[in-house]
This record gives sequence, structure tokens and C-alpha cells, in this order.
Amino acid sequence: MSSKAKSLMFLGTGSDVGKSIVTAAFCRILKQDGYRVAPFKAQNMALNSFITPEGGEMGRAQVVQAEAAGIEPHVDMNPVLLKPTSQMGSQVIVRGKAVGNFSAQEYYRYKKTLVPVVRECFQRLAREYDVVVLEGAGSAVELNLKEHDLVNLAMAEMADAPCILVGDIDRGGIFASLLGSLALMTEAEQQRILGFLVNKFRGDPQLFRSGIELLEEKSGKPVFGVIPYFDHISIPEEDSVALDRRMKGRGLPAGEGRLRIGVVRLPYISNYTDFDCFEQDPDVQLEYLDRPGRVFRFDAVILPGSKNTLDDLAFLKRSGLADALVAFYKAGGTVVGICGGYQMLGLRVRDPLGVESGLVEVAGLGLLEVETEMFAEKITSQVEAEMLFGFGREAPSGVRAPVLYGYEIHMGRTSPVRGSGRPLFRITRCGGRPVSVLDGFVQPEGRVWGTYLHGVFDNDEFRKRFLEDLGTRSGREDVMSSTSFSFMRWKEEQYDLLADHLRKHVDVEKIYGLIGLEKSGRNH
Repeated sequence: MSSKAKSLMFLGTGSDVGKSIVTAAFCRILKQDGYRVAPFKAQNMALNSFITPEGGEMGRAQVVQAEAAGIEPHVDMNPVLLKPTSQMGSQVIVRGKAVGNFSAQEYYRYKKTLVPVVRECFQRLAREYDVVVLEGAGSAVELNLKEHDLVNLAMAEMADAPCILVGDIDRGGIFASLLGSLALMTEAEQQRILGFLVNKFRGDPQLFRSGIELLEEKSGKPVFGVIPYFDHISIPEEDSVALDRRMKGRGLPAGEGRLRIGVVRLPYISNYTDFDCFEQDPDVQLEYLDRPGRVFRFDAVILPGSKNTLDDLAFLKRSGLADALVAFYKAGGTVVGICGGYQMLGLRVRDPLGVESGLVEVAGLGLLEVETEMFAEKITSQVEAEMLFGFGREAPSGVRAPVLYGYEIHMGRTSPVRGSGRPLFRITRCGGRPVSVLDGFVQPEGRVWGTYLHGVFDNDEFRKRFLEDLGTRSGREDVMSSTSFSFMRWKEEQYDLLADHLRKHVDVEKIYGLIGLEKSGRNH
């Protein structure tokens, strides 16, 4: 094993130009070609996060990239994660652990202390892997933020990483964005740029031949490829831009022969990747909603996780969604809460320490006989669990409950207060250690339940049981397909499709040569 990995960094002309997806693609390409490869992003801002086997919290984009690379995610791949808690501040997570809530000014002052942390995390990966593929954030040349840069060109210099600049042609202005970004760099920074990738091209890429010639002539840098826009591959995305795109697509036809599931689009929604499996399941039509009038079109509505449960609960009441969800349940609908959504379904949520919000207490929807209090210490762990009951019914005699895998990320502690409801799961392993801890709560008739377990629907057998139960309650048993959809197998297929797509349209061999790797395709 070499003592220092080769490195390659993808910088962007702006946000949402495709850096994360291109990084994931190269992780899978390098894996296919026999290299041990790891992703790295020094600082990420996202409300979607994941818990590693060691109990550390990191951004979902680097988890996706690690999956593409065929390795376990580790917090070294994303040493700094910012989770917005308001318009002005974020919870700061360093090497997987929350260190506090910071305003923008406070974080800028704190940021200088993170440079050695970022360097140490990168160096560990560089010692362990053959190649580290780095990702920048937003625009690589935000001049007003450059003094505090931790993730773009300053990171490239720290890692001594050659860079490729990615631009999005679909949004227009590709020449100004690529050439302008290059022009705003110092001479030393320009020398780090190997060349360009033009992403999200619609139509025949050959028609952009003259555009490639112009970019190369004016910059003196090669264009390594023009990547066509694709809709035949689905890779999880973590930011609000991706979620807003899904909201715009909510006018899709009403999915004949499929169960309709709605997810409430909370202002501080987190971990909406919990529902990616439903978007791909052939038995489900998934939509996001933010208006009370849309609630009644679904068979089930899910309240997702939240980075600010009390403020999002207040939003539900202001918007009329709280009343709509209660009415939907009373009319026979099924309502589910995950993490923060679970907390909202209870009688009340208290935050006496101001952990998440300036609100001290907000009444919940009252659909579950539980109440929640926020604590300063965050629970972060991977877990194994078993389902104690069917959704409101005893498990059939002799039928073994499936083992479920998921993860917990929450500040709150939720306890039953009265009534006839009961716990839904028993956690049997936490962080790799055997335990016996009850989780979740379900009312007797099974139409309302909640859990702290993120990723619970990714478990194929559990998801199938939930959908079968939902179909029965909705009088739509006939919509279930005879074949079982495997979400895990489907994800692996997507990473391979993504790698194939880039291999067809990007000069991977030329990039390999420029960063000192052997020819691509040796194990492909």
C-alpha cells in the first residue's frame, strides 16, 4: 500500500451543478477498475445526515459516494457538517459529534480551529486508500468567503489535489461560469485546474463541438467531456434544491394501481432520503406536500424528521396542516411519524434548555399518547431492531419478526404518558452492542405510529409488510405486485449505470493519466 493516495477534486461553478453525482460516479469507476477509493468533503451543509457504525454523524452525499466506492462510510470523509437550525444559524458537527449551535459570525471565528481537524481526516484517508476523490462546495470562487475557505481551493492546496471544474449547461451561461470562475482564480489556483466537465447537456453532445473548441481555446484547458442530462438513473440527493424539484413535479398523474403516500414538506425537514425507497417501489406513488388541501388524496401521510421540531410543529398549526392531518386520521387515513415527526404526533414537545428553538413548549397533534423533551446530548447510533407487533395487531403465531436495520439521530426523549398504545419495536443491538430498548409507539388500531428509526423503510421485508397493511386498510389489496422490490439491489444497479454513463461521455483515461493512475478499465 502506498503511503499517500492519489487525489482528484471536483470543484463547481455554483451549487447544484452536479459535483456530488460526478464524485460518486468516479468513486464507482475507480472501484470497478480495482482501486481502493474513498470520497472526501471537508465541510458539508445539509439537513440529511447518516450515522456511521461508530456512531458518528456525517452528510448523506458522502455516504452515497462511499456506497458507490463499496466501503463503509466514516466521519473522516466529511469531518465538518453544518445542519441549519434557523435562517441565521446551524448546528456544527465535527468528526461526527455535535459541538454546538453557531451563528454565521460565530462559526467564521470558530472555523480556523477546524483546519488541523480537516487536514488530519484527509491524511488518514490518504494513508488507507489508493485514491481520494474530493468534492468542493457551491462555487469555487466566492471571493467574499475566500478568506474562510475550508472546502474549495484552500482544501485543494492542503491536499495538493489536481482539480476539475464542473459547470451546468442546463441552467445557461456555461461559458461565463467556467471561464469566469477560472479568471477569478490566482495563477497558482489556475494551475491546479486540469480542465472542465460540462454537465447536464440536453440533446446531441456532438452539437456542442464548437463550444468545446471555444472553451479550450480561451482557457488553454481541455474539456474532458460533455455529460448528457439523464433521467434513467436515480442517485440520492441531499439538499433542498433537489427536494424543491420534487415538489415541482407533484402534478404527476395519479398513479393508477399504486398506493399513494404523501410526505409533509416541513421548513426544516431532515433525512428525507428515508423515503427514497418509496420513489422506486413499483407499488407506491410518493409525493411531497405543503398544503392542507392535499392531505386527503393519500392512503398514508408521513411526518418526516426535522432539525427544529418545535418550529416545524408551529408551522403545521399556522398552515392548517395540523388540523388536516388530525381530520385525515379521523376519516380513516394512516399517519406515520419518523424521528421529529414522531415527536410531533404526541401530546406535547418541550425544549426547556433551548436546544433547538426559542420555543419552550408546543402542543403536539395528540394522535399518539406520548410526550417529548429535548436534551442537550444527541443520541447517534446504528441499531438493529425487531417489530413487536403488526401495525396494531399481534404478529401471526410462528412468524418470526424480521431483523430491521436503521439509525438514530435525535436530541429528544419520548415517553408514553397514558392510554392503550404500545411500543412498536425492540432495539436489540445499538452501536454493535446487545441491548433491549423499546422504541416507537403505535395506537391499538394501527393507523398511527411513530419511531426514531431512520432508514426503517429501506428494509425490504418491513416496507412490504407496511404496504400490505396499508393496502388492506385502504381497501386496495389488489395494488400489490407479485414481485418483491429490493431497494439495496436497485441502488447498486444505479451506481453501475452512473459509472457507465460517465465512461461513455468522459475521457476517463486522460484523467487517469493526468493524476498518475494506470489506464482505466483493467477490472471492468
